[in-house]
Amino acid sequence: MKKVTFTDITLYEMGNSLSLREKVEIAKVLDRIGLDAIRLPAIRDSKPDTMAVKTIAAVVSDSTLSLPSGYTASSVDEAWNAICTAEKPELFIAAPTSAVGMEYRCGKKPEAVLEMIAELVSQAKSHTDHVVFAAEDATRSEFAYLAKAIDTAISAGAAKILVCDSAGTMMPEELSAFVEKLIEKVPALADIPLEVQCSDEITLAAACTISALRAGAAGAAVAVGGAGAAPDLHDIAGILRTRGEDMGLSCGIRMTEIHRALRALGLVAKFADAPAVRMPAPDSENDISALGEGDDITAVSAAVRKLGYDLSDEDMERVYESVVSTASGKSVGAVELEAIIAAVALQVPDTYRLLGFLVTNGSGISSTAYIKMEKNGEILEGVSSGHGPIDAAFLAVDKIIGIKYELDDFQIRSVTEGKEAMGAALVRLRQNGKLYSGNGISTDIIGSSIRAYVNALNKIAYEENI
Repeated sequence: MKKVTFTDITLYEMGNSLSLREKVEIAKVLDRIGLDAIRLPAIRDSKPDTMAVKTIAAVVSDSTLSLPSGYTASSVDEAWNAICTAEKPELFIAAPTSAVGMEYRCGKKPEAVLEMIAELVSQAKSHTDHVVFAAEDATRSEFAYLAKAIDTAISAGAAKILVCDSAGTMMPEELSAFVEKLIEKVPALADIPLEVQCSDEITLAAACTISALRAGAAGAAVAVGGAGAAPDLHDIAGILRTRGEDMGLSCGIRMTEIHRALRALGLVAKFADAPAVRMPAPDSENDISALGEGDDITAVSAAVRKLGYDLSDEDMERVYESVVSTASGKSVGAVELEAIIAAVALQVPDTYRLLGFLVTNGSGISSTAYIKMEKNGEILEGVSSGHGPIDAAFLAVDKIIGIKYELDDFQIRSVTEGKEAMGAALVRLRQNGKLYSGNGISTDIIGSSIRAYVNALNKIAYEENI
């Protein structure tokens, strides 16, 4: 009987929408479930994120804590400094291996990506023997190149390999054949565990994961409640409990603890509409002092930088003027400052124009979204399903543009009162380490969210000339 391993990515997928207290409480519960590893969110803001990792490390004893790093040796060192106090620390090195991913995620040619993989894995290996290499978008990669990337990572010291079906469009039999071919064509995988991470784009993540495990994969990435479109831990563990003996597979997941975790923390409700809707936090939590009429542009610039934005002098002047105007008779906190940045900074012509949308959502059915946009006179349409109506809408926009940018933050709030209240949405996208914010307003909160997303997208399109 082969025992399969599970890495939970709930915190990795949803961590940026959670408070430190929520992260710690969820980590405690996940540690009791019997998971082999828990993947944490990558470090973005050095001091608070490092503190969060160290705090979680202090309360997790049974599961391995896996921390992603960026694309530089210094980011690997930073990740290790944060995770090294864990009982079982692990460094997670990820790199795109598909042609599109290499071009848009790290802006490198294939040979340069191989050099980067070798450098990052070697740097991680200098800190610990527990190094994972993840091939992003592996199932859409040229197979020969993917095999070479995996060989490179293993030669550099990777102790585990993860292949991702990021598109989530493979059928179970296709993924099993893919896993079998990898094991056959990459001899080094005979001694190195191969794990899979399946997206649930066509609601087959659980079936594909089981199929991959039967084909020889040693483990899989899962999530509580299917966070981030990953296969639901409860579903996978339940299948193995019922049919695992017939398949020669077993796992160490404690089913009772899963149920207790869901009841105790309300994770099903929290993760039902990913991406998580985070209501604006109090200004004290953002560590930004309220701005007033008497604050000069230096103080406003400092507050903007604390929020993570890098604005040009021209945009900074616009933000400052708006703050001064808004602060007349009142103070401007983090929430208002975010809205001002989204409204007045980096105003650009619309590369993409939202023409219309249709979103369906209901109890017991998957949310789906149809988005219609225009670019340079060309009508573009996209359809997608998702975990909640907003997630489905964002994914449909991603399909239209052919790129999925990193969603750094998403906030909604009411700006008027009554039955016809206007809802404002704020979206922050991250591209090449830079933040782009967009805002939208409508009586329909889904509509305002889509407009905010497209608004932020247009700012990236303008700067990246795409």
